Amino acid sequence: MSKTYFAGLDKNVITTYSYKMTKREKLLSRAKNNPKDLTFDEFQTLLRHAGWTFDHQKGSHQIWYSPNRRRLPVQPGKNGKAKGYQVEQFLVALMEETDGET
Repeated sequence: MSKTYFAGLDKNVITTYSYKMTKREKLLSRAKNNPKDLTFDEFQTLLRHAGWTFDHQKGSHQIWYSPNRRRLPVQPGKNGKAKGYQVEQFLVALMEETDGET
């Protein structure tokens, strides 16, 4: 008969850690998994959560700036959705500015 041991763990005490994602993390995860599926309002929320600031708007075009003053023009797509390529541009800029910590 063989015994099973957990390496370095007391077999009577096993702690389970659960992690609950914040709304910000869920929204960022959704953007990474499917950039074309975000609404324009969700995209604006994501920009604000990441520290980007709204500068001005002309027509439907909005200009946003990152904390490092990177410029990103955005405009809503069809049916109130964000344009996927603009979400991807934002994600690339976010990764570059946070050194891949996102």
